[in-house]
Amino acid sequence: MSRDLASMLADEPVPHPAINAAIKATPYRWRSPESIPPRDWVYGHMLLRGSLTVVVAPGATGKTALMIGMAMALATGRSLLGPKVWGGPKRVWLWNLEDAGEEMARGLQAAAIHWHISPEDIGDRLYVDSGMDGAELKTAHETKDGTRINAPVIGALLAQLREQKIDVLIVDPFVSSHSVNENDNGAIDLVAKQWARLAAQAGCALILVHHARKLAGGEVSAEAARGASALIAAARSVPTLNRMTDEEAAKYGVEGEERRSYFRVYDDKNNRAPPSDKSDWYRLHSVPLGNGPDGGDSLPVVVPWAPPDAFDGVTSAKLREVQDALASGDYRKDAQAKPWAGEAVAAVLGLDLERKHDRARASTMLKTWEANGALKVEMKKDGRRELRPFLVPDQWVEDAAPVERAVRQGAAVRH
Repeated sequence: MSRDLASMLADEPVPHPAINAAIKATPYRWRSPESIPPRDWVYGHMLLRGSLTVVVAPGATGKTALMIGMAMALATGRSLLGPKVWGGPKRVWLWNLEDAGEEMARGLQAAAIHWHISPEDIGDRLYVDSGMDGAELKTAHETKDGTRINAPVIGALLAQLREQKIDVLIVDPFVSSHSVNENDNGAIDLVAKQWARLAAQAGCALILVHHARKLAGGEVSAEAARGASALIAAARSVPTLNRMTDEEAAKYGVEGEERRSYFRVYDDKNNRAPPSDKSDWYRLHSVPLGNGPDGGDSLPVVVPWAPPDAFDGVTSAKLREVQDALASGDYRKDAQAKPWAGEAVAAVLGLDLERKHDRARASTMLKTWEANGALKVEMKKDGRRELRPFLVPDQWVEDAAPVERAVRQGAAVRH
């Protein structure tokens, strides 16, 4: 026996009868698919009973208003913001650790005014607590011996969740729910897994609202969450909030500072639902409470919003007119060149290319038509006798071609 092998055998663990009996490989028991219970979704495919969700957002995006809107949707059982509330109204506990209860009441009542929600619609299903009013929540703290979970707090939480039969607990923000170093991966791992364990033990969906680190205008993703990565690792889903950018505002025709009222939500880590290829868009709508002169306080209420479709009102006949215009002239593909193919689109559809929105719309249509075969690039000489890319018709749209197929998916070839 070689020395290396002898050394390896010497390091093998000593058998332990009790542990050996406890650790056994379990053969898989074949099951019919129909016998497996479906996942217990609570709200769209974002909230799953017994699981942890972490919402990541930069400051002043609309996250608190979004949580209020979600709470109202869940408590009423109505799809106020779009996602389905599965199985009817839910019992919701909204625990905000940085806003006073009176401020929370303003936001909740503004949402009730906008959505025409009455006390009867809510019943006894909504619970609201405020850290600023004394309802503190510290689930863990640092000691000289390391991070310690505050067992009495966790026990009391679990008891309340079970006693009140809470379906969804929302804690906003996560950083105020503990007293450990948020950059300590080991400490945050302990805290995050305790929250996940609590969700499983109580059989509720649990949301922790978390801040994104400062990104200087960059995209907020799951990786942009502030502090240790262990929090994101413990979550089943991580919806992220991003405010509308200048480029998106130009594309969608949103003017000036109005864009700050729009944001989108994308689940950046949903490993138990089909991936989404698009974000859910929302707008902050100001609602007066009527509690003073000139309407009193006005509060932002989150409402669903859909970006305008570049192809609204565009028929197959209009596409054919664009093809005819491009065939009768020399139109460049480059949007900075003269004449640009977008000028033919603008002439047919009555667009003003001086407006950023209309220019972006013409560009989107040209790219789509080139991709689906209605248009193609042809290299031709320009006025300086240099080869340049021009856009010309490829597959001519038939007069009888279905609108969706001709405009979006591809034109029928005309012989």
